[in-house]
Amino acid sequence: MCIIFFQFKPHSASAYRFILAANRDEYYSRPTKPADFWENDCNILSGLDMEKGKEGGTWLGISKKGKFAALTNYLQPINSLNALGRGYLVADFLTEEADGLTYLKKVSSEGHLYNGFNLITAEFNNTKGDTMCYYGNKSGQEPKTLEPGIYGLSNSLLETPWKKLVYGKKLFTDTVKQCNELSQESLVEELINMLNNEEFQLPAPDIEEQGQDFIRPMLKEISALFVRTSSYGTRTNTVILVDAKGHVTFTERTMLNPDANQWKVSSFQFELEI
Repeated sequence: MCIIFFQFKPHSASAYRFILAANRDEYYSRPTKPADFWENDCNILSGLDMEKGKEGGTWLGISKKGKFAALTNYLQPINSLNALGRGYLVADFLTEEADGLTYLKKVSSEGHLYNGFNLITAEFNNTKGDTMCYYGNKSGQEPKTLEPGIYGLSNSLLETPWKKLVYGKKLFTDTVKQCNELSQESLVEELINMLNNEEFQLPAPDIEEQGQDFIRPMLKEISALFVRTSSYGTRTNTVILVDAKGHVTFTERTMLNPDANQWKVSSFQFELEI
């Protein structure tokens, strides 16, 4: 389970053109490299999956060239063990030259080769303007370009009104409404606090219906924005801000070792090169 909230405001002249707050939920034992610029491509910033056979995949990343992508899994009772690794969908977009819609159309032609996923792409360009696109391989629809606005995505389709998503989107919306009054540091802090909200959003019949036997043993814990079980839960909070001039702030709070009591906060800042 993961959750992403973002505001896309491409023509903002004074505020942030993009604000994102996201949680990555994963098994604590899964090896992961915290966010950093890639050793083989210093333009790309992301965490990396280090699980054997899936090394180099990622769930979320951004590049100095203005490309951004984020992925969530689509909750299924049973996943195919022979499916392709979904984390490469993000990594490949960040390294390829294709625009978001073209890339997602290619991905959609191969969507059946993967377990369920949602993929968001964005391109931030100080000259040509910004674009965002979305594709979910369980939607039965073609990839689409997103209009400016505030969106929420968890482990169903974009904007599926799970109670936890609706609750989190309200918290996110209330926070970003204050972005012009808050300092950058305060805005990041408020968004990270929001991502760590542990209030259970029950009942959750829609999550139970979609996940069935797989999700029932941890349905209560999964209903919160910040998930905590004995072996699985929220391991990473990420906040990304892109301002009107193309200045990017990327903040990651990530679990260490893995140990639910040990966390590290890292912050990166750079200018878009386009």
